[in-house]
Amino acid sequence: MNSYDEYMGTTKPNPTLPRPTESELAILRVLWSQGPSTVREVQTGLASGSGYTTVLKLMQIMAEKGLVERDEQARAHVYKPRLERDHTERQLVGDLLQRAFGGSATRMMMQLLRSGDTSADELAELRLMLDEHQRRQGE
Repeated sequence: MNSYDEYMGTTKPNPTLPRPTESELAILRVLWSQGPSTVREVQTGLASGSGYTTVLKLMQIMAEKGLVERDEQARAHVYKPRLERDHTERQLVGDLLQRAFGGSATRMMMQLLRSGDTSADELAELRLMLDEHQRRQGE
């Protein structure tokens, strides 16, 4: 078991799954918030103002990579994320943890806290999560 697994209390996501690019993550965020959507609906939901054909091409590539599934039943194809948001976030955090912090969750958390961008509510939530994790470890 590595530091990530110990810290999160979970197994690490499958590393063979493709990591989404920034543009692909933006599309996934729209799909996670709106649910299954057409290309036009995703384009409207993006803050970037990307053109329809750009979004269409990205979503086609995402389907080929296995990041989204395409329902071709209707005239306008409907896309949905293949994986839940939580799974993708764990995969990205696990990758960052390994690449930038050598697998040390402590070093990663210290850098996060030193950034000064953590609100009081987030700190309280982190404390609760750490307490819960510690209780589970003691069982």
